[in-house]
Amino acid sequence: MNKVVLAYSGGLDTSIIAKWLQETYNCEVVTFTADIGQGEEVEPARAKAEAMGIKEIYIEDLREEFARDFVFPMFRANAVYEGEYLLGTSIARPLISKRLVEIAKKVGADAISHGATGKGNDQVRLELNAYAINPDIKVIAPWREWDLSSRESLMKYAEEHNIEIDYQKQSKKSPYSMDANLLHISYEGDILEDPWQEAEDNMWRWTVSPEKAPDKAEYVEITYEKGDIVAINGETKTPAEVMEDLNSRAGANGVGRLDLVENRFVGMKSRGCYETPAGTVMLKAHRAIESLTLDREAAHLKDELMPKYAKLVYNGFWFAPEREMMQAAIDASQENVSGIVRVKLYKGNVSVVGRKSDNSLFSEKLATFEDDQGAYNQKDAEGFIKLNALRLRLKSLQ
Repeated sequence: MNKVVLAYSGGLDTSIIAKWLQETYNCEVVTFTADIGQGEEVEPARAKAEAMGIKEIYIEDLREEFARDFVFPMFRANAVYEGEYLLGTSIARPLISKRLVEIAKKVGADAISHGATGKGNDQVRLELNAYAINPDIKVIAPWREWDLSSRESLMKYAEEHNIEIDYQKQSKKSPYSMDANLLHISYEGDILEDPWQEAEDNMWRWTVSPEKAPDKAEYVEITYEKGDIVAINGETKTPAEVMEDLNSRAGANGVGRLDLVENRFVGMKSRGCYETPAGTVMLKAHRAIESLTLDREAAHLKDELMPKYAKLVYNGFWFAPEREMMQAAIDASQENVSGIVRVKLYKGNVSVVGRKSDNSLFSEKLATFEDDQGAYNQKDAEGFIKLNALRLRLKSLQ
């Protein structure tokens, strides 16, 4: 190996990986740090990389691309994994893989590298997506190669190799393994490894507890165009701005917490806690505008496709042809999914309380319990029922 591009956060683990790559492969390391809305400064990663003698450093603001090209298309599909998980970590990995491969090509690197462990889903997602873009790319996954198997061994390696450690920060470090982006923040490890233990209230960072949320409900109007949110309360916003706005509003009202035991692609079950304030509102509101504007059978077909779509995203197949096929069908269904949804945020709940659209398929004249003035002939229902009952009646004669 002459040159390796490393997905670099600036934290202890990836700093150790950078040094380990230099020593183990005697190669030049190029670092790539992505800002996808994790809410932390990414620029300090530059100084840390420079301190290790790294010459080529890429730090990129990818928030808009992440929201526009990955999160929004996924929410057109109403994707939910195993009935609850809104795929916050899963959907970030294709973008990171894409940029790793693109930077590797640009700088003439032989391989890419990441800090995902050999037990988790992220190694699969990062590498599958990378291979989909460049089938010949080489991947170095240190956690599958080295013998640094504990926190103590990592700290010792850092001390032996003069890798700077902010001890004050380390002492205040959360005991949880966390991942954050515009869509969510996740928590794993520590007491969460016992599925019976309730998460500590001081663990949550983006949402207030429902018990401490305001006593007055907040109403929000969300404007859609062709399945995507384009404005909040009448104010036009970019995709990333939409998510930042809804994260703030929903989080302040205790919306978006989830405690889940999920099935990892690698085979084991894991328990994680998630905060997805904006995503929780987005899913509810999108289904509401679809309920008004989408044909019944198109809506039902989308619901049948959704679990498969969500599983593909979760397992790392964003760039797979079957996901792209489904995306084309989903996007076609959104042509008339435009209008406004009004939601109420109150103490951990998001309720749809209104929806309207110029493309509405709802007919008050047909649906009314009052006189419909002949718009619907109720006698027609008799033949409809008998035709649908025909096979049931025949079966009863056996």
